[in-house]
Amino acid sequence: MTQAVTYQDKPWLQHYEQAVPASIDYYEQSLSEQLEQSAAKFPKRMALSFQGYEVNYQQLLTMVNRFANCLQNLGVHKGDSVSILLPNLIPCVVAYHAALKIGAIVVMNNPLYSDPELEHQFNDSNSKILITLDLLMKRMVALRSKTKIKKIIYTSIGDYLPFPKSILFPLVAKKKGLAAAVTPTKGVYKWKDLLKKFSANFKKQPSSLNDLAMYQYTGGTTGVSKGVMLSHRNLSYQTQQLDAWFSSFASGGNEVMLGALPFFHVFGLSCSMNLAISAGWGNILIPKPQPAELLEAIRKFHPTFAPLVPTMFIGMLNHPDIEKTDLTSIKGCFSGSAPLPVEVIKEFSQKTGSTISEGFGLTESTPVTHINPMKGKCKIGSIGLPLPDTDCRIVDLETGEREIPVGAVGELIIRGPQVMQGYLNRPEETAETLRDGWLYTGDIARMDEEGYFFIVDRKKDMVICSGFNVYPRDIDEVLFQNHSIEEACCIGIPHPTRGEQVKAFVVLKEGKKLTEKEVIDFCKDKLAVYKLPTQVEFRKELPKSNVGKILRKDLREQELQAKKA
Repeated sequence: MTQAVTYQDKPWLQHYEQAVPASIDYYEQSLSEQLEQSAAKFPKRMALSFQGYEVNYQQLLTMVNRFANCLQNLGVHKGDSVSILLPNLIPCVVAYHAALKIGAIVVMNNPLYSDPELEHQFNDSNSKILITLDLLMKRMVALRSKTKIKKIIYTSIGDYLPFPKSILFPLVAKKKGLAAAVTPTKGVYKWKDLLKKFSANFKKQPSSLNDLAMYQYTGGTTGVSKGVMLSHRNLSYQTQQLDAWFSSFASGGNEVMLGALPFFHVFGLSCSMNLAISAGWGNILIPKPQPAELLEAIRKFHPTFAPLVPTMFIGMLNHPDIEKTDLTSIKGCFSGSAPLPVEVIKEFSQKTGSTISEGFGLTESTPVTHINPMKGKCKIGSIGLPLPDTDCRIVDLETGEREIPVGAVGELIIRGPQVMQGYLNRPEETAETLRDGWLYTGDIARMDEEGYFFIVDRKKDMVICSGFNVYPRDIDEVLFQNHSIEEACCIGIPHPTRGEQVKAFVVLKEGKKLTEKEVIDFCKDKLAVYKLPTQVEFRKELPKSNVGKILRKDLREQELQAKKA
Protein backbone atom coordinates (compact mmCIF):
# COMPACT_ATOMS: atom_id res chain seq x y z
CA MET A 1 0.00 0.00 0.00
CA THR A 2 1.46 3.35 -1.03
CA GLN A 3 1.83 6.09 1.52
CA ALA A 4 -0.70 8.91 1.20
CA VAL A 5 0.56 12.09 -0.40
CA THR A 6 0.80 15.11 1.91
CA TYR A 7 1.51 18.79 1.29
CA GLN A 8 4.83 18.39 3.09
CA ASP A 9 5.89 15.92 0.39
CA LYS A 10 5.68 18.77 -2.15
CA PRO A 11 4.48 16.52 -4.98
CA TRP A 12 4.59 19.55 -7.28
CA LEU A 13 8.38 19.36 -7.42
CA GLN A 14 8.16 16.20 -9.54
CA HIS A 15 6.50 18.23 -12.29
CA TYR A 16 8.91 21.17 -12.41
CA GLU A 17 10.69 21.69 -15.70
CA GLN A 18 14.22 20.31 -15.59
CA ALA A 19 15.82 23.77 -15.43
CA VAL A 20 13.62 25.01 -12.57
CA PRO A 21 15.14 24.51 -9.10
CA ALA A 22 13.16 23.49 -6.04
CA SER A 23 14.95 26.25 -4.14
CA ILE A 24 16.75 29.31 -5.46
CA ASP A 25 20.16 30.56 -4.37
CA TYR A 26 19.00 34.18 -4.26
CA TYR A 27 21.39 37.01 -4.98
CA GLU A 28 20.95 39.87 -2.54
CA GLN A 29 20.15 42.58 -5.05
CA SER A 30 17.45 45.21 -4.91
CA LEU A 31 15.48 46.11 -8.05
CA SER A 32 17.72 49.18 -8.40
CA GLU A 33 20.78 46.96 -8.42
CA GLN A 34 19.13 44.66 -10.96
CA LEU A 35 18.66 47.66 -13.26
CA GLU A 36 22.30 48.65 -12.80
CA GLN A 37 23.37 45.10 -13.63
CA SER A 38 21.24 44.98 -16.80
CA ALA A 39 22.61 48.37 -17.88
CA ALA A 40 26.17 47.10 -17.36
CA LYS A 41 25.51 43.89 -19.32
CA PHE A 42 23.32 45.31 -22.09
CA PRO A 43 23.92 49.09 -22.27
CA LYS A 44 22.72 49.47 -25.88
CA ARG A 45 19.85 46.95 -25.72
CA MET A 46 16.34 48.39 -25.92
CA ALA A 47 14.84 48.59 -22.43
CA LEU A 48 11.63 50.52 -23.13
CA SER A 49 9.75 51.31 -26.31
CA PHE A 50 6.76 53.63 -26.55
CA GLN A 51 5.13 54.14 -29.92
CA GLY A 52 8.53 53.37 -31.49
CA TYR A 53 10.51 55.76 -29.26
CA GLU A 54 13.23 53.61 -27.70
CA VAL A 55 15.25 53.99 -24.51
CA ASN A 56 18.19 51.62 -24.09
CA TYR A 57 19.38 50.32 -20.73
CA GLN A 58 22.16 52.86 -20.34
CA GLN A 59 19.75 55.72 -21.12
CA LEU A 60 17.18 54.30 -18.71
CA LEU A 61 19.72 54.16 -15.89
CA THR A 62 20.79 57.73 -16.66
CA MET A 63 17.18 58.94 -16.47
CA VAL A 64 16.60 57.07 -13.21
CA ASN A 65 19.71 58.60 -11.63
CA ARG A 66 18.70 62.08 -12.76
CA PHE A 67 15.23 61.73 -11.31
CA ALA A 68 16.58 60.22 -8.08
CA ASN A 69 18.68 63.36 -7.61
CA CYS A 70 15.62 65.43 -8.50
CA LEU A 71 13.46 63.77 -5.84
CA GLN A 72 16.12 64.33 -3.21
CA ASN A 73 16.38 67.98 -4.23
CA LEU A 74 12.61 68.31 -3.79
CA GLY A 75 12.94 67.07 -0.22
CA VAL A 76 12.07 63.39 -0.55
CA HIS A 77 13.97 61.28 1.99
CA LYS A 78 14.28 57.60 2.81
CA GLY A 79 10.97 56.30 4.14
CA ASP A 80 8.87 59.06 2.53
CA SER A 81 5.95 57.96 0.37
CA VAL A 82 5.92 58.84 -3.33
CA SER A 83 2.68 58.35 -5.25
CA ILE A 84 2.76 57.54 -8.96
CA LEU A 85 -0.48 58.00 -10.90
CA LEU A 86 0.44 57.04 -14.46
CA PRO A 87 -0.37 54.54 -17.21
CA ASN A 88 2.42 52.50 -18.84
CA LEU A 89 4.70 55.33 -19.96
CA ILE A 90 8.47 55.79 -19.83
CA PRO A 91 8.23 58.28 -16.88
CA CYS A 92 6.27 55.67 -14.89
CA VAL A 93 9.18 53.22 -15.03
CA VAL A 94 11.77 55.94 -14.37
CA ALA A 95 9.89 57.43 -11.42
CA TYR A 96 9.34 54.02 -9.84
CA HIS A 97 13.01 53.04 -9.94
CA ALA A 98 14.22 56.49 -8.91
CA ALA A 99 12.00 56.50 -5.82
CA LEU A 100 13.16 53.01 -4.82
CA LYS A 101 16.77 54.06 -5.37
CA ILE A 102 16.63 56.80 -2.73
CA GLY A 103 14.83 54.53 -0.25
CA ALA A 104 11.40 56.13 -0.68
CA ILE A 105 8.26 54.02 -0.46
CA VAL A 106 6.40 53.85 -3.77
CA VAL A 107 2.61 53.99 -3.96
CA MET A 108 1.33 52.93 -7.40
CA ASN A 109 -2.14 54.39 -8.01
CA ASN A 110 -4.72 53.53 -10.62
CA PRO A 111 -5.47 56.48 -12.97
CA LEU A 112 -9.01 55.11 -13.38
CA TYR A 113 -9.80 55.68 -9.70
CA SER A 114 -12.21 58.38 -8.61
CA ASP A 115 -11.10 61.30 -6.43
CA PRO A 116 -12.49 59.80 -3.18
CA GLU A 117 -10.61 56.55 -3.84
CA LEU A 118 -7.36 58.41 -4.56
CA GLU A 119 -7.82 60.71 -1.58
CA HIS A 120 -7.99 57.67 0.71
CA GLN A 121 -4.84 56.13 -0.75
CA PHE A 122 -2.85 59.38 -0.73
CA ASN A 123 -3.75 60.01 2.91
CA ASP A 124 -3.46 56.44 4.15
CA SER A 125 0.03 56.18 2.62
CA ASN A 126 1.01 59.65 3.86
CA SER A 127 2.28 60.53 0.38
CA LYS A 128 4.15 63.83 0.10
CA ILE A 129 4.80 63.99 -3.65
CA LEU A 130 2.85 62.88 -6.73
CA ILE A 131 3.95 62.07 -10.28
CA THR A 132 1.04 62.11 -12.72
CA LEU A 133 -0.24 62.97 -16.20
CA ASP A 134 -1.15 66.42 -17.54
CA LEU A 135 -4.63 65.07 -18.32
CA LEU A 136 -5.22 64.51 -14.59
CA MET A 137 -3.64 67.69 -13.30
CA LYS A 138 -6.76 69.81 -12.87
CA ARG A 139 -8.27 67.12 -10.62
CA MET A 140 -5.03 66.46 -8.74
CA VAL A 141 -4.34 70.12 -7.99
CA ALA A 142 -7.87 70.41 -6.58
CA LEU A 143 -7.42 67.22 -4.57
CA ARG A 144 -4.03 68.23 -3.17
CA SER A 145 -5.51 70.43 -0.42
CA LYS A 146 -7.24 67.36 1.06
CA THR A 147 -3.95 65.45 1.34
CA LYS A 148 -0.38 65.91 2.58
CA ILE A 149 0.94 66.06 -0.98
CA LYS A 150 2.93 69.26 -1.38
CA LYS A 151 4.49 68.87 -4.82
CA ILE A 152 3.18 67.45 -8.09
CA ILE A 153 5.24 66.55 -11.14
CA TYR A 154 3.41 66.01 -14.43
CA THR A 155 4.37 64.40 -17.70
CA SER A 156 2.59 64.10 -21.03
CA ILE A 157 1.92 61.26 -23.46
CA GLY A 158 3.82 63.36 -25.99
CA ASP A 159 7.01 63.71 -23.93
CA TYR A 160 8.63 60.70 -25.60
CA LEU A 161 7.58 60.09 -29.19
CA PRO A 162 9.57 59.27 -32.34
CA PHE A 163 9.78 61.59 -35.34
CA PRO A 164 7.42 62.64 -36.94
CA LYS A 165 4.90 61.85 -34.18
CA SER A 166 6.79 64.21 -31.86
CA ILE A 167 6.17 67.06 -34.34
CA LEU A 168 2.54 66.25 -35.03
CA PHE A 169 1.50 65.56 -31.42
CA PRO A 170 1.29 69.20 -30.22
CA LEU A 171 -0.88 70.06 -33.23
CA VAL A 172 -3.58 67.44 -32.61
CA ALA A 173 -3.21 66.29 -28.99
CA LYS A 174 -5.64 68.66 -27.29
CA LYS A 175 -8.32 68.17 -29.94
CA LYS A 176 -8.09 64.40 -29.49
CA GLY A 177 -8.03 64.60 -25.70
CA LEU A 178 -4.44 63.35 -25.46
CA ALA A 179 -3.00 66.40 -23.70
CA ALA A 180 -4.14 69.22 -21.44
CA ALA A 181 -2.80 72.65 -20.62
CA VAL A 182 -1.54 72.98 -17.04
CA THR A 183 -1.91 76.31 -15.25
CA PRO A 184 1.36 77.39 -13.56
CA THR A 185 0.88 76.75 -9.86
CA LYS A 186 3.14 76.72 -6.82
CA GLY A 187 4.59 73.31 -6.17
CA VAL A 188 3.78 72.03 -9.67
CA TYR A 189 6.62 70.97 -11.98
CA LYS A 190 6.98 69.71 -15.55
CA TRP A 191 8.73 66.34 -15.86
CA LYS A 192 11.11 67.11 -18.73
CA ASP A 193 12.05 70.53 -17.34
CA LEU A 194 13.06 68.94 -14.05
CA LEU A 195 14.89 65.96 -15.50
CA LYS A 196 17.38 67.99 -17.52
CA LYS A 197 18.39 70.05 -14.47
CA PHE A 198 19.99 67.19 -12.54
CA SER A 199 23.15 65.17 -12.87
CA ALA A 200 23.23 61.49 -13.77
CA ASN A 201 25.88 60.93 -11.09
CA PHE A 202 24.08 59.41 -8.13
CA LYS A 203 25.60 58.75 -4.74
CA LYS A 204 24.44 55.32 -3.59
CA GLN A 205 22.35 55.29 -0.42
CA PRO A 206 22.76 52.75 2.42
CA SER A 207 19.83 50.34 2.29
CA SER A 208 18.61 46.91 3.29
CA LEU A 209 16.45 44.41 1.44
CA ASN A 210 14.32 44.31 4.57
CA ASP A 211 13.36 47.99 4.14
CA LEU A 212 9.83 48.72 2.92
CA ALA A 213 9.70 49.44 -0.81
CA MET A 214 5.99 49.79 -1.58
CA TYR A 215 2.48 50.25 -0.32
CA GLN A 216 0.52 48.39 -3.00
CA TYR A 217 -3.20 49.00 -2.54
CA THR A 218 -5.76 46.27 -2.91
CA GLY A 219 -9.52 46.26 -2.56
CA GLY A 220 -10.90 45.20 0.81
CA THR A 221 -13.99 43.24 1.71
CA THR A 222 -14.81 46.03 4.16
CA GLY A 223 -15.03 48.46 1.25
CA VAL A 224 -11.78 50.26 2.10
CA SER A 225 -8.63 49.57 0.09
CA LYS A 226 -5.68 48.34 2.14
CA GLY A 227 -2.02 49.18 1.67
CA VAL A 228 -0.05 45.94 1.29
CA MET A 229 3.46 46.49 2.64
CA LEU A 230 6.08 44.96 0.34
CA SER A 231 9.80 44.98 1.10
CA HIS A 232 12.70 45.25 -1.32
CA ARG A 233 13.28 41.56 -0.62
CA ASN A 234 9.69 40.67 -1.58
CA LEU A 235 10.10 42.45 -4.92
CA SER A 236 13.60 41.17 -5.68
CA TYR A 237 12.94 37.56 -4.74
CA GLN A 238 9.69 37.53 -6.73
CA THR A 239 11.53 38.58 -9.92
CA GLN A 240 14.12 35.87 -9.26
CA GLN A 241 11.35 33.29 -8.79
CA LEU A 242 9.75 34.33 -12.08
CA ASP A 243 13.11 34.42 -13.87
CA ALA A 244 13.84 30.87 -12.67
CA TRP A 245 10.39 29.62 -13.71
CA PHE A 246 10.65 31.01 -17.25
CA SER A 247 14.35 30.15 -17.66
CA SER A 248 13.88 27.46 -20.33
CA PHE A 249 11.60 29.73 -22.35
CA ALA A 250 14.06 32.62 -22.19
CA SER A 251 17.24 30.64 -22.79
CA GLY A 252 18.18 33.03 -25.60
CA GLY A 253 18.16 35.97 -23.19
CA ASN A 254 17.03 38.78 -25.50
CA GLU A 255 13.24 38.57 -25.22
CA VAL A 256 10.72 41.34 -25.84
CA MET A 257 7.89 41.84 -23.35
CA LEU A 258 4.42 42.97 -24.40
CA GLY A 259 3.97 45.56 -21.64
CA ALA A 260 0.18 45.64 -21.66
CA LEU A 261 -0.59 44.76 -18.03
CA PRO A 262 -0.89 48.04 -16.10
CA PHE A 263 2.23 48.68 -14.03
CA PHE A 264 0.07 50.23 -11.30
CA HIS A 265 -1.39 46.74 -10.78
CA VAL A 266 0.86 44.29 -8.96
CA PHE A 267 0.49 41.68 -11.72
CA GLY A 268 1.89 44.05 -14.35
CA LEU A 269 4.41 45.47 -11.91
CA SER A 270 6.14 42.16 -11.18
CA CYS A 271 5.42 40.08 -14.28
CA SER A 272 6.06 42.75 -16.88
CA MET A 273 8.01 45.77 -15.65
CA ASN A 274 10.21 44.21 -12.96
CA LEU A 275 10.78 40.86 -14.67
CA ALA A 276 11.82 42.50 -17.95
CA ILE A 277 14.38 44.77 -16.28
CA SER A 278 15.73 42.01 -14.07
CA ALA A 279 16.22 39.75 -17.13
CA GLY A 280 17.49 42.52 -19.40
CA TRP A 281 14.57 42.22 -21.83
CA GLY A 282 12.95 44.93 -23.90
CA ASN A 283 9.47 46.11 -22.97
CA ILE A 284 6.84 47.47 -25.37
CA LEU A 285 4.78 49.94 -23.31
CA ILE A 286 1.06 50.04 -23.99
CA PRO A 287 -0.84 52.59 -21.85
CA LYS A 288 -4.24 51.67 -23.30
CA PRO A 289 -4.38 47.87 -23.67
CA GLN A 290 -7.43 47.64 -25.88
CA PRO A 291 -7.64 44.96 -28.62
CA ALA A 292 -6.74 47.27 -31.51
CA GLU A 293 -3.74 48.73 -29.66
CA LEU A 294 -2.51 45.29 -28.60
CA LEU A 295 -2.72 43.88 -32.11
CA GLU A 296 -1.01 46.95 -33.59
CA ALA A 297 1.86 46.60 -31.12
CA ILE A 298 2.27 42.92 -32.00
CA ARG A 299 2.34 43.73 -35.73
CA LYS A 300 4.87 46.53 -35.36
CA PHE A 301 7.18 45.40 -32.58
CA HIS A 302 7.01 41.57 -32.55
CA PRO A 303 7.02 40.82 -28.81
CA THR A 304 8.01 37.32 -27.72
CA PHE A 305 6.41 37.14 -24.27
CA ALA A 306 2.87 38.24 -23.42
CA PRO A 307 1.58 38.30 -19.83
CA LEU A 308 -2.09 39.28 -20.13
CA VAL A 309 -5.46 38.91 -18.44
CA PRO A 310 -8.27 36.84 -20.03
CA THR A 311 -10.18 39.89 -21.31
CA MET A 312 -7.14 40.87 -23.39
CA PHE A 313 -6.82 37.44 -25.02
CA ILE A 314 -10.57 37.35 -25.70
CA GLY A 315 -10.64 40.94 -27.00
CA MET A 316 -7.86 40.29 -29.52
CA LEU A 317 -9.40 37.06 -30.80
CA ASN A 318 -12.75 38.82 -31.37
CA HIS A 319 -11.27 41.90 -33.05
CA PRO A 320 -11.31 42.13 -36.88
CA ASP A 321 -7.62 43.13 -36.93
CA ILE A 322 -6.70 39.62 -35.78
CA GLU A 323 -6.98 38.53 -39.43
CA LYS A 324 -4.14 40.84 -40.50
CA THR A 325 -1.92 40.23 -37.48
CA ASP A 326 0.87 37.67 -37.41
CA LEU A 327 1.06 36.45 -33.81
CA THR A 328 3.87 33.95 -34.31
CA SER A 329 6.55 36.18 -32.76
CA ILE A 330 4.95 35.33 -29.38
CA LYS A 331 6.75 32.33 -27.89
CA GLY A 332 5.06 32.32 -24.50
CA CYS A 333 2.01 33.74 -22.73
CA PHE A 334 1.13 34.05 -19.06
CA SER A 335 -2.47 34.54 -17.96
CA GLY A 336 -3.73 35.45 -14.51
CA SER A 337 -6.44 37.24 -12.49
CA ALA A 338 -9.31 35.02 -13.70
CA PRO A 339 -9.88 31.61 -15.31
CA LEU A 340 -9.23 31.47 -19.05
CA PRO A 341 -11.83 29.57 -21.13
CA VAL A 342 -10.51 26.40 -22.75
CA GLU A 343 -11.65 27.55 -26.20
CA VAL A 344 -9.62 30.75 -25.87
CA ILE A 345 -6.50 28.86 -24.84
CA LYS A 346 -6.81 26.55 -27.84
CA GLU A 347 -7.54 29.29 -30.39
CA PHE A 348 -4.81 31.65 -29.21
CA SER A 349 -2.28 28.84 -29.03
CA GLN A 350 -3.14 27.83 -32.61
CA LYS A 351 -2.57 31.38 -33.86
CA THR A 352 0.74 31.85 -32.03
CA GLY A 353 2.14 28.34 -31.82
CA SER A 354 2.91 29.14 -28.17
CA THR A 355 1.66 27.99 -24.79
CA ILE A 356 -0.60 30.04 -22.51
CA SER A 357 0.51 29.25 -18.98
CA GLU A 358 -2.12 30.09 -16.37
CA GLY A 359 -1.11 31.19 -12.90
CA PHE A 360 -2.36 32.64 -9.66
CA GLY A 361 -1.45 35.24 -7.11
CA LEU A 362 -2.55 37.99 -4.75
CA THR A 363 -1.41 41.52 -4.06
CA GLU A 364 -0.37 40.16 -0.67
CA SER A 365 2.13 37.83 -2.38
CA THR A 366 3.76 40.30 -4.82
CA PRO A 367 1.65 38.63 -6.51
CA VAL A 368 2.60 35.26 -8.06
CA THR A 369 2.48 32.01 -6.09
CA HIS A 370 1.51 29.41 -8.73
CA ILE A 371 2.14 28.90 -12.46
CA ASN A 372 1.64 26.04 -14.88
CA PRO A 373 4.89 24.85 -16.50
CA MET A 374 5.76 26.53 -19.80
CA LYS A 375 7.27 23.30 -21.15
CA GLY A 376 5.75 20.34 -19.37
CA LYS A 377 2.40 19.17 -18.08
CA CYS A 378 0.00 22.10 -18.21
CA LYS A 379 -3.39 21.30 -16.70
CA ILE A 380 -6.20 23.42 -18.10
CA GLY A 381 -8.36 24.75 -15.30
CA SER A 382 -5.49 24.52 -12.82
CA ILE A 383 -3.55 27.49 -11.46
CA GLY A 384 -0.47 25.26 -11.72
CA LEU A 385 2.33 24.48 -9.32
CA PRO A 386 3.76 26.55 -6.46
CA LEU A 387 6.84 28.58 -7.40
CA PRO A 388 10.25 27.61 -5.96
CA ASP A 389 10.46 28.17 -2.19
CA THR A 390 6.68 28.52 -1.99
CA ASP A 391 4.93 26.20 0.47
CA CYS A 392 1.20 25.61 0.17
CA ARG A 393 -1.45 23.78 2.18
CA ILE A 394 -5.21 23.37 2.09
CA VAL A 395 -6.80 23.82 5.53
CA ASP A 396 -10.30 23.59 6.95
CA LEU A 397 -12.60 26.58 6.48
CA GLU A 398 -13.74 26.73 10.09
CA THR A 399 -10.48 27.11 12.04
CA GLY A 400 -7.79 27.28 9.36
CA GLU A 401 -5.67 24.94 11.49
CA ARG A 402 -6.60 21.44 10.36
CA GLU A 403 -4.97 20.19 7.15
CA ILE A 404 -7.47 18.89 4.60
CA PRO A 405 -6.66 15.63 2.77
CA VAL A 406 -5.23 15.90 -0.74
CA GLY A 407 -8.07 16.23 -3.24
CA ALA A 408 -10.47 17.75 -0.72
CA VAL A 409 -11.60 21.37 -0.68
CA GLY A 410 -10.52 23.99 1.86
CA GLU A 411 -8.76 27.33 2.19
CA LEU A 412 -5.46 27.81 0.38
CA ILE A 413 -2.66 29.11 2.60
CA ILE A 414 0.80 30.08 1.37
CA ARG A 415 4.27 30.65 2.80
CA GLY A 416 7.21 32.04 0.84
CA PRO A 417 9.64 34.95 0.34
CA GLN A 418 7.11 36.86 -1.76
CA VAL A 419 4.53 37.09 1.07
CA MET A 420 3.87 40.65 2.30
CA GLN A 421 5.01 42.22 5.56
CA GLY A 422 1.43 43.11 6.49
CA TYR A 423 -1.25 45.75 5.91
CA LEU A 424 -0.39 49.40 6.51
CA ASN A 425 -2.04 50.77 9.68
CA ARG A 426 -4.16 47.61 10.06
CA PRO A 427 -2.65 45.35 12.73
CA GLU A 428 -5.87 43.39 13.35
CA GLU A 429 -6.37 42.55 9.68
CA THR A 430 -2.68 41.70 9.39
CA ALA A 431 -2.96 39.28 12.30
CA GLU A 432 -6.01 37.67 10.73
CA THR A 433 -4.35 37.22 7.32
CA LEU A 434 -0.80 36.34 8.42
CA ARG A 435 -0.74 33.51 10.96
CA ASP A 436 2.46 31.77 12.02
CA GLY A 437 4.15 32.81 8.79
CA TRP A 438 1.30 31.61 6.56
CA LEU A 439 -0.75 33.84 4.28
CA TYR A 440 -4.43 32.94 4.52
CA THR A 441 -5.71 33.71 1.03
CA GLY A 442 -9.45 33.35 1.59
CA ASP A 443 -9.55 31.38 -1.66
CA ILE A 444 -11.21 27.99 -1.69
CA ALA A 445 -9.03 25.43 -3.44
CA ARG A 446 -7.87 21.83 -3.73
CA MET A 447 -4.62 20.08 -4.67
CA ASP A 448 -4.48 16.90 -6.72
CA GLU A 449 -2.01 14.05 -6.12
CA GLU A 450 0.48 15.52 -8.60
CA GLY A 451 0.65 18.83 -6.74
CA TYR A 452 -1.42 20.91 -9.15
CA PHE A 453 -3.75 23.38 -7.46
CA PHE A 454 -7.29 24.32 -8.47
CA ILE A 455 -9.30 27.30 -7.28
CA VAL A 456 -12.84 26.12 -6.54
CA ASP A 457 -14.25 29.48 -5.55
CA ARG A 458 -12.88 32.97 -5.21
CA LYS A 459 -12.76 35.13 -2.14
CA LYS A 460 -16.19 35.69 -0.73
CA ASP A 461 -18.15 38.19 -2.79
CA MET A 462 -15.25 39.40 -4.98
CA VAL A 463 -15.95 40.23 -8.61
CA ILE A 464 -13.26 40.36 -11.33
CA CYS A 465 -13.99 42.91 -14.05
CA SER A 466 -11.48 43.11 -16.91
CA GLY A 467 -8.80 41.67 -14.66
CA PHE A 468 -9.43 44.12 -11.79
CA ASN A 469 -10.63 43.01 -8.37
CA VAL A 470 -13.91 44.67 -7.48
CA TYR A 471 -15.49 44.34 -4.05
CA PRO A 472 -19.28 44.74 -4.12
CA ARG A 473 -19.29 46.44 -0.71
CA ASP A 474 -17.49 49.42 -2.34
CA ILE A 475 -20.43 49.88 -4.68
CA ASP A 476 -23.05 49.15 -2.02
CA GLU A 477 -21.72 52.01 0.08
CA VAL A 478 -21.88 54.44 -2.82
CA LEU A 479 -25.46 53.43 -3.60
CA PHE A 480 -26.43 53.99 0.02
CA GLN A 481 -25.38 57.64 -0.42
CA ASN A 482 -28.36 58.14 -2.73
CA HIS A 483 -31.22 59.52 -0.64
CA SER A 484 -33.81 57.70 -2.74
CA ILE A 485 -32.31 54.27 -2.04
CA GLU A 486 -33.31 52.33 1.05
CA GLU A 487 -31.31 49.15 0.46
CA ALA A 488 -28.75 48.01 -2.09
CA CYS A 489 -26.64 44.95 -2.74
CA CYS A 490 -24.31 44.19 -5.67
CA ILE A 491 -23.08 40.92 -7.12
CA GLY A 492 -20.96 39.81 -10.06
CA ILE A 493 -22.63 38.30 -13.12
CA PRO A 494 -21.00 36.91 -16.29
CA HIS A 495 -19.91 39.25 -19.09
CA PRO A 496 -18.88 37.93 -22.54
CA THR A 497 -15.57 39.86 -22.74
CA ARG A 498 -14.87 41.41 -19.33
CA GLY A 499 -15.23 38.16 -17.42
CA GLU A 500 -17.71 39.64 -14.98
CA GLN A 501 -19.81 42.75 -14.58
CA VAL A 502 -21.58 44.27 -11.59
CA LYS A 503 -25.33 44.03 -11.12
CA ALA A 504 -27.02 46.12 -8.45
CA PHE A 505 -30.19 45.11 -6.62
CA VAL A 506 -31.96 48.20 -5.27
CA VAL A 507 -34.91 48.83 -2.96
CA LEU A 508 -36.23 52.39 -3.21
CA LYS A 509 -37.64 54.41 -0.34
CA GLU A 510 -41.39 54.76 -0.35
CA GLY A 511 -42.58 57.33 -2.86
CA LYS A 512 -39.18 57.63 -4.56
CA LYS A 513 -38.45 56.88 -8.23
CA LEU A 514 -35.20 56.16 -10.04
CA THR A 515 -34.33 54.67 -13.41
CA GLU A 516 -31.48 52.26 -14.11
CA LYS A 517 -29.57 55.05 -15.88
CA GLU A 518 -29.99 57.43 -12.94
CA VAL A 519 -28.56 54.85 -10.54
CA ILE A 520 -25.53 54.21 -12.77
CA ASP A 521 -24.99 57.94 -13.39
CA PHE A 522 -25.07 58.56 -9.63
CA CYS A 523 -22.05 56.27 -9.24
CA LYS A 524 -19.97 57.71 -12.09
CA ASP A 525 -18.03 60.37 -10.18
CA LYS A 526 -17.62 58.15 -7.12
CA LEU A 527 -16.19 54.93 -8.58
CA ALA A 528 -13.64 53.82 -11.15
CA VAL A 529 -15.28 53.07 -14.51
CA TYR A 530 -14.74 49.31 -14.29
CA LYS A 531 -16.52 49.23 -10.91
CA LEU A 532 -19.72 50.81 -12.20
CA PRO A 533 -22.83 48.65 -12.13
CA THR A 534 -23.99 47.82 -15.66
CA GLN A 535 -27.37 46.42 -14.66
CA VAL A 536 -29.83 47.50 -11.99
CA GLU A 537 -32.79 45.46 -10.78
CA PHE A 538 -35.38 47.19 -8.60
CA ARG A 539 -37.00 45.06 -5.90
CA LYS A 540 -39.51 45.53 -3.12
CA GLU A 541 -37.27 43.67 -0.68
CA LEU A 542 -33.93 41.84 -0.53
CA PRO A 543 -33.28 38.42 1.04
CA LYS A 544 -32.06 38.70 4.64
CA SER A 545 -30.80 36.51 7.46
CA ASN A 546 -32.50 36.16 10.81
CA VAL A 547 -30.51 39.09 12.11
CA GLY A 548 -31.39 41.32 9.16
CA LYS A 549 -28.17 40.94 7.13
CA ILE A 550 -28.69 41.09 3.36
CA LEU A 551 -27.78 37.71 1.89
CA ARG A 552 -25.59 38.37 -1.12
CA LYS A 553 -25.15 34.65 -1.74
CA ASP A 554 -28.93 34.24 -2.07
CA LEU A 555 -29.02 36.96 -4.72
CA ARG A 556 -26.26 35.19 -6.63
CA GLU A 557 -28.21 31.93 -6.46
CA GLN A 558 -31.42 33.63 -7.59
CA GLU A 559 -29.60 35.23 -10.50
CA LEU A 560 -28.12 31.87 -11.47
CA GLN A 561 -31.52 30.19 -11.39
CA ALA A 562 -33.06 33.01 -13.44
CA LYS A 563 -30.43 32.51 -16.15
CA LYS A 564 -31.20 28.79 -16.28
CA ALA A 565 -34.95 29.34 -16.55
